[in-house]
Amino acid sequence: MKQKASTFNDKHHIRIATRKSPLALWQAYYVRDLLIRFHPALTIDIIPFVTEGDRRLDTSLSTIGGKGLFVKELEKALLQNEADIAVHSIKDMPFLLEDSLVLGAVCKREDPRDTLISNTYTSLDTIPPNAIVGTSSLRRACLLRHARPDIIIRSIRGNVGTRIQKLDDNEYDAIILAAAGLKRLHLEKRITEFLEVDAWTPAPGQGAIGIECRKNDEVVLRYLTALEHPETRICITAERAVNETLEGSCQLPIAAHAICKGNTLLMRGLVGHPEKDLLISADVEGEIEQARALGIQLAQKLLGLGAEEYLAI
Repeated sequence: MKQKASTFNDKHHIRIATRKSPLALWQAYYVRDLLIRFHPALTIDIIPFVTEGDRRLDTSLSTIGGKGLFVKELEKALLQNEADIAVHSIKDMPFLLEDSLVLGAVCKREDPRDTLISNTYTSLDTIPPNAIVGTSSLRRACLLRHARPDIIIRSIRGNVGTRIQKLDDNEYDAIILAAAGLKRLHLEKRITEFLEVDAWTPAPGQGAIGIECRKNDEVVLRYLTALEHPETRICITAERAVNETLEGSCQLPIAAHAICKGNTLLMRGLVGHPEKDLLISADVEGEIEQARALGIQLAQKLLGLGAEEYLAI
């Protein structure tokens, strides 16, 4: 990212709300460092919170309200003026924000792929029948069930390090994790196989960091302008429009991924059956200026192919 000179002469103090997990803290410090690079006069505090999703590690996310549980406490801090910005993994954010809050900036996306991690097997194809593979995501579970109906899928919760430790303790034969988190935590060496997006469609917003703030906080919004990555914004706008149109959440296996090629946006979406080996997928393309409309179009195409039946389950 090319550095720009700060246009602010006065000093300001910004409070960043974040979860306490190592990956969330990495993201918060990454945003802090970018802000200070562009605006050296800023002073910034990191304020960690324990969210409901972090507290309830003994229960599947799909049964306790989805990934929005990682966001609510941080949004509450913004609404109560306990923080000025909140840093999120965009894939954890609900598609509808509080009326007084806004996604003030979207940082450049990291690798959006999922990965396989195993200490024994070299790829998903080489895992034997009845092996145990861990994931906390219904989307990943659906894709796993479709690719390998002969393996056992078992839920796994906890931060990245906790999940890898469970693998090392032989509780699982393999686990599925996002490439972005592993790269940010310098754990790339643990990756056994990258699961390519053509066959393994990511979650909407996967790999992207979003910065949420109060809609009327003009000073903070001006500071955040330097962190905005337009191409990533275009892609996640389209992807989140798919989720919004389908009214999807963590309780349903929904995937959407967009890429920019010049002025063209290419999109793939997927809806899986929550319990059976059934997938519906579709593709659309169009002008990048129509990102949101393309996401809606893709969702409607999925509904036309029968996704509504899966979503009603």
